[in-house]
Amino acid sequence: MTQGSLERYETQLTNPGLVILEMVADSKEDAAAQLAAKLYEQGRVSDLEGFLADVNAREHQMATGLPGGIGLPHARSAFVNEISIAVGITKFDHSLDFGAVDGPANVILLIATPASSFSEHLEVLATLARSLFKENFRESLRRAHDVEVIAELINSTLVFFDH
Repeated sequence: MTQGSLERYETQLTNPGLVILEMVADSKEDAAAQLAAKLYEQGRVSDLEGFLADVNAREHQMATGLPGGIGLPHARSAFVNEISIAVGITKFDHSLDFGAVDGPANVILLIATPASSFSEHLEVLATLARSLFKENFRESLRRAHDVEVIAELINSTLVFFDH
């Protein structure tokens, strides 16, 4: 990856390095930990354990599963440096219970937002949820099998969002 393309990624909500394909996790907490580790590697999260504690606390308040096989763990946290999204697409026939009424999730999107960014957090959540309620968008994510394509799908959904 060239320096120019790396700089381009730094301003985006997600990038290919924040996507895990063929994810296998023991639980929703394990899935969040794998995704959070990607955010930490890129310096988007300053304290991995602190951030995960915030994600798990939010998860205990209310289930974050959406219809259609989506897990949407998220947290506003003092340990987040910039609003970011890490994406996990589970391995075929592997899914995780995020509490959705229609069953487990095979697309997991971890949204990390700085503690001070309340309106941006809601805006990203709402916009992403609107896209995720469309079956063709969910299927595009599942079928992509390419980290670049998945990152582009997520970023293009939030193209208006300039942070």
